[in-house]
Amino acid sequence: MRAFTYERATSATEAIRAVTRPGARFISGGTNLIDLMKLDIERPEHLVDISRLPLQGIEELRDGGLRVGAQASNSRLAAHPLVRARYPVLTQAIVAGASGQLRNKASVGGNLLQRTRCPYFYYDGPAGCNKRAPGSGCSAIDGFNRNHAILGASDACIATHPSDMAVALAVLDADVELLGPNEAERTVSIADLYAAPGDTPQIETILQPGEMITAVRLPPAPPGRQKYRKVRDRASFEFALVSVAAIVDVQRETIASVRVAFGGVAHKPWRAYEAEELMIGRRATVATFELAAEAVMGEAIGRGHNDFKIELAKRILCRTLAHLTELT
Repeated sequence: MRAFTYERATSATEAIRAVTRPGARFISGGTNLIDLMKLDIERPEHLVDISRLPLQGIEELRDGGLRVGAQASNSRLAAHPLVRARYPVLTQAIVAGASGQLRNKASVGGNLLQRTRCPYFYYDGPAGCNKRAPGSGCSAIDGFNRNHAILGASDACIATHPSDMAVALAVLDADVELLGPNEAERTVSIADLYAAPGDTPQIETILQPGEMITAVRLPPAPPGRQKYRKVRDRASFEFALVSVAAIVDVQRETIASVRVAFGGVAHKPWRAYEAEELMIGRRATVATFELAAEAVMGEAIGRGHNDFKIELAKRILCRTLAHLTELT
């Protein structure tokens, strides 16, 4: 690990001012950044610690939603009574990720901004890694790509985003509050937070230099039953091969509303809007779910080792929706 300087910010304004110096980076829980520094992938010259900022609160909003401070720990958010009661899909997703020790340390904001776990990003490869060294190539395309993207990828990068929490937030239509230089505030939807890889996969989010996540805002819980299901190689401390977050409201055997988001298949949590629209107004049957699964995976592209993800995603969607509508 390279030498760096360190300071602990006492306010968000101070933190943003400090991170404008060349080579400066924010650090919160550090559960991803420190690993990348040890591998010489991230090379910050100055760390600005924001873990003690007063951004840890979880408060109920007047409309029935929740505002979650970016420094709230994953464990605290998952265990919060209002989250468990109103947003069980979020609790399930958080608990499905990492280990208890990491969830105790990792922050909400840091979880959303963690970087891919593509092995070629961590350890490079014969054709390079465009996320790690722009313009060097993508070793995964012709290499071992079992865990890689089948949706939203490009010829420059087929890495996936690893967050379980982000998938649940996507299905809940969460917004992300940002604070930038000169105390400029803006709010973006979780769906718009992540940048498509295109020709510049090293640009992973729409955050501007000096911007930080201050909070995540959850709207009132939608009607219906909620479920997060994750398929992985082992039962604990493993990233998703494919995961799905779903919320379904059935009235008189007809789907009144439905939301679906996938994890492990793209550079961001993948919201299946087309499949949602297709299901609304139809009877809650396996045939309907299979039709939706075919629709969302119609543009999926396998790269060899990850071809199985296409069929797996269809099956996990159908099984999850069947469970929520009590067909299984």
